[in-house]
Amino acid sequence: MSHEDTTHGPVPLPGVDPAPMHDAVNALAAALHDYVGAAVGVRAEFGATESDDDPRILALENRVGQLNAVLFDTLHDALGIHPDLTSSVWEPAGEHDHPHDHELPVGAERAEVYYLGFVVAAPPDGADMTLDGVIDLLDEAGEEATTRLADAGYDVVEWAASRGAAPGFGDDEDDE
Repeated sequence: MSHEDTTHGPVPLPGVDPAPMHDAVNALAAALHDYVGAAVGVRAEFGATESDDDPRILALENRVGQLNAVLFDTLHDALGIHPDLTSSVWEPAGEHDHPHDHELPVGAERAEVYYLGFVVAAPPDGADMTLDGVIDLLDEAGEEATTRLADAGYDVVEWAASRGAAPGFGDDEDDE
């Protein structure tokens, strides 16, 4: 869809049929329910790390991602908006909309957290590497990215590589 059509214009858009949008939400909700059921079952059989790497879980995560993209496209095509439906926010908005303000260098107005995620499949049987080596590679890449950002004039307040979940910045007692 072109950004030149009426859905992207400044004029209100009355009479939009919400049914396709609700259908996309229902399909996504069903996939999320499937994910929860599978995750509970897989976790009852395996440890957390093995569960993260279970092909059933990875397939359902992929399906949820695809359906989220369908929801985005459906909303975009019908309304011309660009919904940000995949952000994860653990802290309520309000007083501290930017939770890392207290960690900023003097003179900096605000900071934002960025993530770069990977789903990495296990190497073929007999390979010299394992999934455990991925975090080392990501640490090296993080060091390089930090250097490049600093060279470009950004102040990288903190960075982390993690496995299985986004890193919790400022949560480590060692940071004090």
